[in-house]
Amino acid sequence: MRRNGRDQHEAAIAALPIWTGKVRVSRLHGGITNENFVAADEVGRFVVRFGDDIPVHGVMRFNELAAARAAHAAGLSPEVVFASPGVMVSRFLEGRSLAPEDVRDIRYLPRIVNLIRRCHYDVAPRFRGPILAFWVFQVIRSYLEDLRAHGAGVVDRLPALERQAAALEALVGPVTIVFGHNDLLAANIFDDGERLWLIDWDYAGLNSPLFDLANLASNNSFGEEDERSLLAAYFGVEPEANVLQAFAAMKCASLMREALWGAVSEIHSRIAFDYAAYAEDYFARLSTALERVRL
Repeated sequence: MRRNGRDQHEAAIAALPIWTGKVRVSRLHGGITNENFVAADEVGRFVVRFGDDIPVHGVMRFNELAAARAAHAAGLSPEVVFASPGVMVSRFLEGRSLAPEDVRDIRYLPRIVNLIRRCHYDVAPRFRGPILAFWVFQVIRSYLEDLRAHGAGVVDRLPALERQAAALEALVGPVTIVFGHNDLLAANIFDDGERLWLIDWDYAGLNSPLFDLANLASNNSFGEEDERSLLAAYFGVEPEANVLQAFAAMKCASLMREALWGAVSEIHSRIAFDYAAYAEDYFARLSTALERVRL
């Protein structure tokens, strides 16, 4: 079945009207939301992403495409050379995605912070058309309802998660709005040997800057000193108590969203991946993080 799916994708790639000469296709492993391939023709190498809208996750491809184009215009992301419904083709980057230990490395921190700040303030002026918002607490509310409706294995946890999410949202308080990437896994930060890039704009949208910072920290196992260094580097001053509280609450929300994403994906996704184990890993991280905010 998987082989047939791959054959269909390879045939669809070969049929795209953008190639010079014969195109060679290989699978790009690692994606857990999209089906990704590398295509090479006589001109160069390209990444081909297959993915339809995923309303349950708030992933809308018109928004992803506009974000990717705006991020390229801002110098943060590779050029999109072709797009049609369900398909996006971008230039291939030579280099490697970062690992969590890279993200925690103090030598990378100023470059990563600069990349995030440029995302927050340089992309929106280049964005064309409507922009989605990514408010993590609304995402959590939607996930909780979906899991209730489908009688998922985590259903017994949902009342407590709902109470915790409401308390965390109150702790975050008023926010500044910027353009966020909203999915700062280490794998979405790419090093070509000279500069860093941001890739994968599935969840991009208007948000608080604290979410990207908390998301980076929660996805890459930052300790408390790492987090203070991150906040000081981003804001240019040592974080005050109210900022630390809002950040800690947003970090919990990021972990909760990631855990629920895994639980919802286990129900809806057709990609071969252990979403249940992914969810449990993040539920364990959430339990530890909640102790800091004493919920």
